[in-house]
Amino acid sequence: MRIDLHTHSTASDGTDTPAVLVAKAAAAGLDVVALTDHDTTRGHAEALAALPEGLILVTGAELSCRLDGVSMHLLAYLFDPEEPALLAERELVRDDRVPRARAMVARLNDLGVPVTWEQVARIAGDGSVGRPHVASALVELGVVPSVGDAFTEDWLADGGRAHVAKHETDPFEAVRLVKAAGGVTVFAHPAAAKRGRTVPESAIAELAGAGLDGIEVDHMDHDADTRARLRGLAADLGLLVTGSSDYHGSRKACALGEYTTDPEVYGEITRRAFGAFPVPGAGGA
Repeated sequence: MRIDLHTHSTASDGTDTPAVLVAKAAAAGLDVVALTDHDTTRGHAEALAALPEGLILVTGAELSCRLDGVSMHLLAYLFDPEEPALLAERELVRDDRVPRARAMVARLNDLGVPVTWEQVARIAGDGSVGRPHVASALVELGVVPSVGDAFTEDWLADGGRAHVAKHETDPFEAVRLVKAAGGVTVFAHPAAAKRGRTVPESAIAELAGAGLDGIEVDHMDHDADTRARLRGLAADLGLLVTGSSDYHGSRKACALGEYTTDPEVYGEITRRAFGAFPVPGAGGA
């Protein structure tokens, strides 16, 4: 089985609609794909309606968290999307995205960049607006050559000149909320240093003690030495090890299935979850 447990659609900051994403996942030879848009489950219904026969969909979300001033992301799988406490927290995070993006536009204007809110809103479309949409606006204006080049201290990286913080959940609370909603939690790209500061391994150990299920090891932002170190850490802490593409369509240079998760780990994730269950495709609507 080929299993990719981290992808994004136009429901957040990907460039493929949920329907197109699942079609591409099947075409790429995946057996299982997880849709994990940022702080939202809005793309799930469309993905399920279009799910090709032979492809299994794992519903999920990537939750925005912050620990001791460091931004981090928590992948949540197979939780009940209507569980009130987790739903309220996701809405709190999402509601802060628009004023944050507007504030980043204002900072860029102060720096002499003629980006507008209308431009960013057009790029975001119906998705949950975020830094990648602002970054895409900078690419359109020729300020930076690629979205990745916008995530530097000069522009949008944590602590950068145009960065604005948003509401982010305490990861210990996020783990508790997801577990209470029947889901499974995996720390996304925990050592992606090029994105900014990362949390120390001691914090990962504390999260493991609080119920964290796993860490995403095989990821485009982890080199071979980092992946080896994280595997050792996961073994020491009894954490599951996942691998994923973090696919965003044309917004990032990664392909569906570029990294995958071991079928035994996927089986353990599904065994632990009780808020929702993987859905096999029946040929789409």
